[in-house]
Amino acid sequence: MQYLGRYTSPLGAITLGSDGESLIGLWFDGEKFFCDKITEDTEEGNLPVFDTTRRWLDVYFSGRAPDFTPPLKEIGSDFQLAVWQILRAIPFGHTVTYGDIAGRLARQRGLARMSAQAVGGAVGHNSISIIVPCHRVVGANGSLTGYAGGVDKKQKLLTLEGVDMSRLFVPRRGTAL
Repeated sequence: MQYLGRYTSPLGAITLGSDGESLIGLWFDGEKFFCDKITEDTEEGNLPVFDTTRRWLDVYFSGRAPDFTPPLKEIGSDFQLAVWQILRAIPFGHTVTYGDIAGRLARQRGLARMSAQAVGGAVGHNSISIIVPCHRVVGANGSLTGYAGGVDKKQKLLTLEGVDMSRLFVPRRGTAL
């Protein structure tokens, strides 16, 4: 059995997903891969993990970095899990590029290089947005492309965190606009 919960954020409705103990998803309603990890029968649940997640989101949306994390269960390939581990290490209020992540993965795996596009695919399929901060990844040229929740939300999340937006821009065309 899987469970769904709700959270009303300043940026819109958020759906939470759980396996009963851990958070398996956090999606802005209507985003590109909405509820992609929900595969079983579901029911609305008032679970402790949802209470912890809502507290985390309350702290986050107040403009502060939470000092705790709800229990997470990320569901993905080994490559995706490696990318998401790097995402969790990006500090509140900072950004990195897809190329930065690709370079770090290449070094970890003893490779000469890694595809930034492959990293982008893994970042885009992160199902625990905000807590696993895929919004902190930007293009090498400062492009804000690539957020399944929508670039408008990505801008607002980065602004909330105090990121200097002067070097960043919304592309005219791109992914997940």
